[in-house]
Amino acid sequence: MSKSAIKDTMDALVKELNQHNYNYYVLATPTISDYEFDQKLETLAKLEKENPEFADPDSPTLKVGGEITKNFITVNHKWPMLSLGNTYNEQDLLDFDERIRKSIGDNFEYVCELKFDGLSISLTYEQHKLVRAVTRGDGKKGDDVTNNVKTIRSIPHQLKTMEAPEIFEIRGEILMHLAAFNRLNKEREELGEISYANPRNFASGTIKMQDSNEVAKRPLDCFLYAMNTDKTHFKTHWESLQILKTWGFHVSEHTILAPSITEVFAFIKYWELERFKLSYAIDGIVLKVNSYAQQQELGITAKSPRWAISYKYKAQEVETILEKVTYQVGRTGAVTPVANLKPVLLAGTTVKRATLHNANEIERLDLHLGDSVFVEKGGEIIPKIINVNLEKRKLGAVKVIYPVICPECDTQLLRKEGEVAFYCPNDEGCPPQIVGKIQHFIGRKAMNIDGLGDETIEAFYQKGLIRHISDLYTLKDKAEELKTIARFGERSIENMLKGIEFSKQMPFEKVLFGLGIRYVGETVAKKLAFAIKNIDRLMAASLEDLVAIDEIGQRIAESIQEYFNKPAHLLQIELLKAHNLQFEAKEIEITLQSEKLSGKTFVISGVFEKFSREELKELIESNGGKILSSISAKLSYLVAGDNMGPSKLEKAQKLNVPLISEDDLLEMLK
Repeated sequence: MSKSAIKDTMDALVKELNQHNYNYYVLATPTISDYEFDQKLETLAKLEKENPEFADPDSPTLKVGGEITKNFITVNHKWPMLSLGNTYNEQDLLDFDERIRKSIGDNFEYVCELKFDGLSISLTYEQHKLVRAVTRGDGKKGDDVTNNVKTIRSIPHQLKTMEAPEIFEIRGEILMHLAAFNRLNKEREELGEISYANPRNFASGTIKMQDSNEVAKRPLDCFLYAMNTDKTHFKTHWESLQILKTWGFHVSEHTILAPSITEVFAFIKYWELERFKLSYAIDGIVLKVNSYAQQQELGITAKSPRWAISYKYKAQEVETILEKVTYQVGRTGAVTPVANLKPVLLAGTTVKRATLHNANEIERLDLHLGDSVFVEKGGEIIPKIINVNLEKRKLGAVKVIYPVICPECDTQLLRKEGEVAFYCPNDEGCPPQIVGKIQHFIGRKAMNIDGLGDETIEAFYQKGLIRHISDLYTLKDKAEELKTIARFGERSIENMLKGIEFSKQMPFEKVLFGLGIRYVGETVAKKLAFAIKNIDRLMAASLEDLVAIDEIGQRIAESIQEYFNKPAHLLQIELLKAHNLQFEAKEIEITLQSEKLSGKTFVISGVFEKFSREELKELIESNGGKILSSISAKLSYLVAGDNMGPSKLEKAQKLNVPLISEDDLLEMLK
């Protein structure tokens, strides 16, 4: 066979196998047997080995997995993966549109996209090759799942174009098509395995599997929808999407450019019904300001961009029977009522339980046992009762009464003034609170203890091995007792004890969050740690001291004081100190290149030729300058680039704030 004939054969096999993959994984209608497919794949692999010069960089032979990942490495995102603000009503979109107009004027347009119900992913390409894939995580850092993501057939390993930047990041959503999801779930049920509740959970669980060979067997897809680079590569989001398609990325064809909010509403209305004809799940629409310069002008908040918002479709609802109400006690003592329902199919899943939130919700609904109730999935995720069909209520039906004592430990329930939740104050004697607190302490966002999970903590508690978080650090002295626990061998014990020992290195803010103080979440714990510096000062802090800290309100401050007023909690702190946990914040040293900009303040706006905005920020701060978020009369300089927003420019000119270019800034540093 001639070289040209070999190349033609290889190209034809790549095209044919990709089509078979699409038929199997997306349409769930294979047109050849698995054996035939494997034979063709083997033929292609043999030809590629013999003729590497003709191998397609995105060949289906490269997407069969095979690598094992024992532990996922945590990677910091170069650009934070922010979440979008969302709404369920059109008035919020009109208000959003009005805010945009007030900030940048009327000369702008939107890009409307489908909001995929999947798992967010960030892909990094260097020298046109895929080098890293990272999950969203907490928005600042996520897990490196590169080996698994490389098995996804719609994600290119190497770009065929030379137009792309040397280094860039592209973001998207990993999902599973509905037909494939149903087929795989049916196979799991036939094997006696637990089926997944929805395609999103299936996709998420798959991408965190340790064996990429197993991941490759599961049909995942990925739509890409955003690109980040150090230097501006495109002027608009719409332009970037069109070019990304030509580079080989899977970009949704269901995206439009909308000149005004009127076209946005038409897009929303169209997909409200058409979404059910798609092969995958969406839960709404995303709209973004198209111009990148205008996006930069609008900026971001701590959690989300000001230039984008999502509109979520209202959930489907069904009618079923309320059979009984049970009550769950959480780790903070909050008692949550749960409706147990006659099983009913809702939005593709069988619903047996629904949240009732609190006592007020039970009263509002006027629930009676045996009621016919309407159930929906709030945000397409959590089932909840929205109403009662009073016409079907039976005579003599028993009214649902929220309990006055804890269903777990018989302690009188309390409800603080201004709050809707009842809670059990017996945090040292109520079993689900004890277990819940320890499970919270070992969690990833707290002490992140490897080798320990929720079920293990439950088993340890039942065996009497632990009753407090400090007991975790005494488990090394109970090796023989640990061996009596089912499915807990020597290697498991060794890994767990190593994880517990390593947790002693976790910083103060993680320990503080791990204590499980009511209302002290991850962000509040960081604020407290860096403002108060150590646990002793925190325990001694007055109400006024606490409220003076940024974002610490009266309710949080009172909860902190209440926590440290309990002798049992103080004893736990002393025991944890004795085990050498970190109860003091470490100071971060900033190395200055110079102090040439000391005492000067800057706002950066626009697009620059030599530097990215982040590079300019680092340059200013490393030479003693300070970055501000808004323009005021006290501002020293506005660093102005191309396409700067008109509102900032106008305000700076009114206040006589000096405008400088990136070259002027460099001149100041000479």
